[in-house]
Amino acid sequence: MSLTGTTFLYTLIVLSVVAVLLPLALWSRLRGPKPLRALGRLLMVLFAQGTAVALVFVLVNNENNLYDNWADLLGTGDHVQQAANLGADGTGGIALKRLPKVRQHFTAASGPGMGGVRVTQLKGRVSGVNAEVYVWLPPQYGKPAYRHHKFPVVELLSGYPGSAKAWFGSLHAVNQLRPLMRDGKVAPFILVAPRMNLLAGVDTGCANIPGTVNADSWLSIDVPKMVTDNFRAQSGPAGWAAAGYSAGGHCATKLAVAHPDRYMAAISMSGYNDPIGERASLAAETPALRRANNPYVLLRDARTPPAIALYQSGQPGDGYEAATGLEQIAKAPTTVHVVYVPRSAGGHTMALWRPQVVPAFRWLTEEMGLLHGRVGAATPRVRSTGGSRPAELASGSASPAAAARRP
Repeated sequence: MSLTGTTFLYTLIVLSVVAVLLPLALWSRLRGPKPLRALGRLLMVLFAQGTAVALVFVLVNNENNLYDNWADLLGTGDHVQQAANLGADGTGGIALKRLPKVRQHFTAASGPGMGGVRVTQLKGRVSGVNAEVYVWLPPQYGKPAYRHHKFPVVELLSGYPGSAKAWFGSLHAVNQLRPLMRDGKVAPFILVAPRMNLLAGVDTGCANIPGTVNADSWLSIDVPKMVTDNFRAQSGPAGWAAAGYSAGGHCATKLAVAHPDRYMAAISMSGYNDPIGERASLAAETPALRRANNPYVLLRDARTPPAIALYQSGQPGDGYEAATGLEQIAKAPTTVHVVYVPRSAGGHTMALWRPQVVPAFRWLTEEMGLLHGRVGAATPRVRSTGGSRPAELASGSASPAAAARRP
C-alpha cells in the first residue's frame, strides 16, 4: 500500500473513526479481572492515539511531499549505484557530446497536481545515480506551430526532506504557470523535477563526494542530457535555469554559480549559502566540502564573474541575509535580484513559497530574454519587498519603499 496513495489515507481515516468509537462502545463493557480490563482500555487509548498521529502525519506528508514512499520514510532508500571520483568538472573525463542518446520510457505520474506530468527512471551514466525524474511540457509543446521549436528548461529542486513531486503537488507550479504560459505572460518552460533525496537519512547538499554520491553530476549533467535527448529542449547555459526552495534553493544557486556553462539563472526561495544551513547535509561535514559547495565563496573567489542571474528571496534569519551577501559581492555580468519577504508572510513552509512561484517565473522569463524574443534582457534589481501583503508578493507589485521602513 503506497505511503502517498489514497487507499492508505482512506484506510487511516476509517481506522481513526473506529478508534474513537471503540472506547465509547466497549469501555464499560469489558469483562474479566481488573488488570485485564485495564490493559484492554490502555490498548484502546494507544490505538486511538496511534491512528490519530498516523493520520495527521499522512495529511502533512501529502500536503508537503516530504516522503515519496516507505523506503524514504524508513531510511532504506539508496539511489546511488556508484560514486566514482569525477574530478573538478564532474564529468570524470567523459566526452559528454560523444555519449549516445538514450531514449527514456515515460509514464503518467500520479498524485495531486500531477496532471500532465510524466515520470521516468533514469540511470545516470556519469553520476551513477538511479532515480526518478518528472517532466512537464508546456501548452505550446504539442502545437504544430511549435514543432521545430526548442523550449527553455527549468530544473525544479525540492528541499530536504522532500519529494520531487512537491513543486507540482504542494507549490501548484503547473496550475499556476500553465495559464500564464498559454497567455504569453510567462515563457513556455519545460519543467523538470529530479529526485533530490538520493541517500537514506541525509541531504546530499548537491555535492560530488567520491565514494559516497555524485549529486552535482546527477543534476547538472545526467538530468539535462536526458531531457535534451528526449525532448525539444534548449541546451545550456542559455536555455537552462534551476529553481528551488530551502535546501533546494541553496542547490539551485550553487549549481548556477559553479556551472555557468550549464545554467544561466537560478531561483532560490529561503535558501542559504553555507551548507551547514542544513545540518543533515553531507556537504557540511568538512570545512573543505563547505567551501567547495558554498555559492558565496565560489562567487567571491571566481577569477571571472559568471554571466548568471540570481533570484534570491528570504525572510530575516531565513535566507535574506544570504541573499544580500551574494548581492554585495556580485560583479558584472553577475546580477542578483533580492526579494525581502516579511515575517508576517509566514514561516519556512510551502504556504510561504507557493505565492512566490509566479513572480519568480516572471522574473526568469524577462531575465532569460524570452518574453519578447530578446536575449539577456535584465530586470532592475529590487532590494526588498518588505511590508507587503501576500497578494502583492504573489503579483510582484510589492513596494520597496515599504521594506525600507522596516528594520
